[in-house]
Amino acid sequence: MSRCAFAAAAAGLGFAGAAHAQDAPNFEVYGFAQLDYVQDFKRVHPDWDATLRPSKIPTVDGIYGDDGQAILSARQSRLGVRANQPIAGNDLFVRFEFDLYGVGDDAGQTTFRLRHAYGEWGPILAGQTNSVFMDGDTFPNTIDYWGPNGMVFVRTPQIRYTYKTGGHQIAVALELPSNDIDPGNVRLIDSDIASGLQGDEELPDLTAHWRYGADWGHVQVAGILRRVGFETAGTPNNEPSDSKTGWGVNLSSNIKLLEKDVIHLSAVYGEGIATYMNDGGTDLAPEADRLNAPPPAPGELPPIGLRGDVVPLFGMMAYYDHYWNDQFSSSIGYSRVQVDNTNFQEGTAFQTAQYASVNLLYTPSDKIMMGGEFLWGTREDKDGEEGEDYRLQISFKYAFSSNDFR
Repeated sequence: MSRCAFAAAAAGLGFAGAAHAQDAPNFEVYGFAQLDYVQDFKRVHPDWDATLRPSKIPTVDGIYGDDGQAILSARQSRLGVRANQPIAGNDLFVRFEFDLYGVGDDAGQTTFRLRHAYGEWGPILAGQTNSVFMDGDTFPNTIDYWGPNGMVFVRTPQIRYTYKTGGHQIAVALELPSNDIDPGNVRLIDSDIASGLQGDEELPDLTAHWRYGADWGHVQVAGILRRVGFETAGTPNNEPSDSKTGWGVNLSSNIKLLEKDVIHLSAVYGEGIATYMNDGGTDLAPEADRLNAPPPAPGELPPIGLRGDVVPLFGMMAYYDHYWNDQFSSSIGYSRVQVDNTNFQEGTAFQTAQYASVNLLYTPSDKIMMGGEFLWGTREDKDGEEGEDYRLQISFKYAFSSNDFR
């Protein structure tokens, strides 16, 4: 299973961990060891070869070497602890969890990566966990680590309030802002300014969702409102600088079929929300009001001809998890992301990506899983250049819980 799908199975938790605190043990250490063998028939960025992120597929042949690569990775392996106890009339639930999939400066390495670190007391949660804008329960039963690109997926530090009544849940949160700024063709005007452009996170992101659950599954509508800003490091008054309003709406649902089968669906649209997507796009990029604007003075951007603007984005995901019997299951589906590039982004800027997979998994017990998955992905840039990757992944997973030894 993927980084999200197995979390619910191993930890016994849904979106809000404390919702299950009454049924959970007071203290548990849990996790699993996993080995992924990937036979890639093409190539992706070497820092991301253990998973299929369409944004990391090259659109220039041979840039990462000849086609064909074998990868063996233990990066999906995971360790976590959780505890709960009654405090002042409410359960206090605490969770800490990490895996070994390096990202950022550690991309490509097998190293510590924080997933969850939060506490929840009654309706108040504080710490790092799934964004309120996402719906983690719609993550399909794939074994690729990163999973479908067209869904909202990010874990972030936040302060959240949740209200529940009957089958309804309303949650509101302030979350860590993180702006992905693309300097685009600004480097052709002034390379110093382009290299100094950076995100300007002055205000937290505001997220909220409404969710309704019943025997047939659930539906969730989530929204986000955020300030997407930029400034220029190392210049007088950090100019040029500006900000725009980013927003987005995410509709998601799980529909239960037969005894255990599930259809996972989601669709998201917004402007300046790429940071919250599972893969692809940028939050803000330069837009030229007049592409033939007169050349600026040295060290300055055209005061009228060029500005920063939030980038529109659409993403979707549709997957079907089918259980052949108690031990064999399959997951098949498709996902897509498409951005509306600004006119002053470079031709190599990400525009569209697709992701599809199908698998067959064998689970003789809830502690053992092995299986294979075929994956396909494509990337298209603003200038129309395209890249493709397809691969086979075989995974072995062995889970444990301290509850098993009591």
